[in-house]
Amino acid sequence: MNPVVPGFVGGLFCMGFAVIGLIFLRYWRRTREALFAAFAIAFWLLAIGQAVTAFLGVGHENQNGAFLLRLAAFTVILAAIVRQNFSRRE
Repeated sequence: MNPVVPGFVGGLFCMGFAVIGLIFLRYWRRTREALFAAFAIAFWLLAIGQAVTAFLGVGHENQNGAFLLRLAAFTVILAAIVRQNFSRRE
């Protein structure tokens, strides 16, 4: 495999995560729902993690600390969903 391809694909994923974060930011600005802000933050964390993995050229993602960013992103999403569900019951 060409050594440029994994970096290119990693850059594509990074750009995709960042754009999705911007879309959720636009929804948050319209509605002021905290869930949309949390999703925007989570996708930006995923973009940063993907950028770190792609630009450092790490072969296996579990060999660097970028998986901690992914863990933080999914924790933000989970906390926002739980908060949204409990705030509707009140």
